[in-house]
Amino acid sequence: MSDYDGASATASDTHTGETPAVITPTADDEEATVTEAGTELERTIGLSGGISIGVGTMIGAGIFVFPGLAAGGAGPAAAASFGIGAVIALFVALPTSELATAMPKSGGGYYFISRALGALPGAVVGLSIWLGLVFATAFYLVGFGSYVAAVLAEAGVAVGNVPIVIPFALLFGVFLTALNLFGTENAAALQNYVVGLLLTILVFFLGYGGLDSLGVFGRASTPETFAPFGPLPVFTTAALVFTSYLGFAQVATVAGDIKRPGRNLPLAMVASVVIVGILYVATIFVATSAFGSETLASFGETAIVEVARSFVGSTGAIAILIAGLLATISSANASILSTSRAVFAVSKDEIIPRFASRMNLRYGTPHVALTMAGGPVLVLVAFGEVEVLAEVASFLHLVMYCLMCVALIVMRRDEPEWYDPAFRVPAHRVVAGLGAVASAGLILFMQPTSQIVGVAIMLVSAGWYKYYASDVQLKGVL
Repeated sequence: MSDYDGASATASDTHTGETPAVITPTADDEEATVTEAGTELERTIGLSGGISIGVGTMIGAGIFVFPGLAAGGAGPAAAASFGIGAVIALFVALPTSELATAMPKSGGGYYFISRALGALPGAVVGLSIWLGLVFATAFYLVGFGSYVAAVLAEAGVAVGNVPIVIPFALLFGVFLTALNLFGTENAAALQNYVVGLLLTILVFFLGYGGLDSLGVFGRASTPETFAPFGPLPVFTTAALVFTSYLGFAQVATVAGDIKRPGRNLPLAMVASVVIVGILYVATIFVATSAFGSETLASFGETAIVEVARSFVGSTGAIAILIAGLLATISSANASILSTSRAVFAVSKDEIIPRFASRMNLRYGTPHVALTMAGGPVLVLVAFGEVEVLAEVASFLHLVMYCLMCVALIVMRRDEPEWYDPAFRVPAHRVVAGLGAVASAGLILFMQPTSQIVGVAIMLVSAGWYKYYASDVQLKGVL
């Protein structure tokens, strides 16, 4: 019989040959600890750590890549595009919060979907998100190496033709994997420090830029029409920049590590979306005020660096590059942690071999799952070409978001005896319905290559389930 870490489920598993049983979950597990069976995680991450995971995963493209591109598409109204993206993210974050407080276990979307919709959809999501997070982490680490090179170049450090991007990315990938192996609290502490420093730099930058745009420092901004291209580009730009909000659900993926999950999970997810949304809107306001949307668009993906340079010269450019470096660190660290928990969850349900959920009793970490998270990442980083894979990761996340919203509607409709969330979404059908439709709709705006690769991964995941784990049946107790 598979140990479902507290899930209310029936299991029929011929991999072990043991008798199926019903296990009833509770949302009140406050301090789960490692057992001799190696199936529990210790809850070591508090509210600030949960917010750091959400914020640290999301802060990235929205500030360091998209301002110039978004301004070119919607003008100053790109700020509204980021605001729309935040609202859509909240439509998904609220249903996810309810599911997480009812099932505060590792695995996040996989766990919720498998218990609400069945083993096959759960397995497809679980295996797909494992690979999707691997792709995303590789993208973040290559970005880390690129920012290291950019900081050195801006500081005048000559590296000649020495290729440093991939070596730095590989080195830091090994470091982050090892850090997570030696204790989740170590990874959480790094996340708190990195995100704290990152937010300090960004708040100073946005505060200075905001005062500058208001003429406090004597430089008047050029007034522009708010939506020079009309309302439609505001929404198409919102679809483009929504990938900046993919990450709040990583908090749910590490739910088995969160202290006081009934309180901290919904607070961390909602707060991280709100914080990041405010930062994104403020960034577009400052950036378009500094240069005007046409000039800003001409800078392309380096627009925010040029904005910082215009404020305080090369010092500002270096500071914002360091902020970008910190953003890639926080995103990669949170993604490695989340990837390992996704592997841990599908392994405990024996969707993949059970040995992947083994625990290191000394450090309280799933060392096999972490190896299965970090190892493929390093292989992809070594190849260097990960941009397309990053959008595939976004595709797979949006599929998961859509199905999580559907899962909430199903759970509320069926109301199994064990379903007792500490947080309930008001008007849940409307909120979850909008979240599902918006998530599915944004997939249509992606590149065809990413759509094809994403669908292929889902089909392969379904094939694996049919081949290896079709005898494992998970159904919520109605």
